[in-house]
Amino acid sequence: MNTDKIRNILNILFMILAIAAIIVYFAARDDFKLFLYVCGAAIFFKLMEFFIRFTNR
Repeated sequence: MNTDKIRNILNILFMILAIAAIIVYFAARDDFKLFLYVCGAAIFFKLMEFFIRFTNR
């Protein structure tokens, strides 16, 4: 698979999870752990995209 396609998929996942984290933050104020898990997953996907971008130069 092309690295550009992988990077695009990872960026889309990051954006979806970032929006989900914002929604969870405002919707489920009692469950802060859920926000941290969703936000952590978003950061994980962004870091994967970041490393792919800079290791393929």
